[in-house]
Amino acid sequence: DEEEDYMSDLFIKQDVRPGLPMVRRVKEAIQKEGKQKEANEKNRQKSIKEEEKERRDLVLKSALGNENKGFALLQKMGYKSGQALGKSGEGIVEPIPLNIKTGLSGLGHEELKKRKAEEKLENYRQKLHMKKQANEQAADQFRIRFKTKQEERKMEGDLRKSQRACQQLDMQKDIDVPKETWFWIEPEEEDKKDEEDKEDECTSSDLSVSEKLHVLTAYLREEHFYCIWCGTTYEDSEDLSSNCPGDSAADHD
Repeated sequence: DEEEDYMSDLFIKQDVRPGLPMVRRVKEAIQKEGKQKEANEKNRQKSIKEEEKERRDLVLKSALGNENKGFALLQKMGYKSGQALGKSGEGIVEPIPLNIKTGLSGLGHEELKKRKAEEKLENYRQKLHMKKQANEQAADQFRIRFKTKQEERKMEGDLRKSQRACQQLDMQKDIDVPKETWFWIEPEEEDKKDEEDKEDECTSSDLSVSEKLHVLTAYLREEHFYCIWCGTTYEDSEDLSSNCPGDSAADHD
């Protein structure tokens, strides 16, 4: 071999930057590995399934020839390639596609999976519907409870108003003791003297607020000819019955 001429143009034009030999060797290794993979792929023996698929695809892509008995019978009856089936040409043009089964599951397994998925979806929709109904019922119950509490607070206010009016009207008639303990505004706990009064009070509290209001309203009308809804004391029962709409808030509304 001839010795390299270190002063020649070929040697001077070579790229001698640091690291380039390593990069060049890596590229060459990658290219060699790619070629080896291609060679292995070409030399690899195909599996039986792959060969069957290739043969099947090749047959399906090729058109039927005269050697096919069914196609030959169609041609004898006047059929031409590319023509739709049927007397008036309303039938199919392409053959019915093959549905090739490649899995190991039994016949009908896919339909079973589809039916189970539909049932699961339907159950999920029913749960959502039931949850929505439960939320709507809870909202309705909350509105009812809120309205009931508002009505109870209003009745409690009307009862206190009636108790104050009853106490004033009774005192004007020199009545020192109310007909019922709860007809007047109840005294503070510290002003109550003995346990018997407390027991009587507990007994009287068995009535609901609406029942107490109804009883006290009737007492004020009969005893004092007074209507808490009108805020008026009438002269007598005839004046009360003729000028007062009724004995409840609903009547006055």
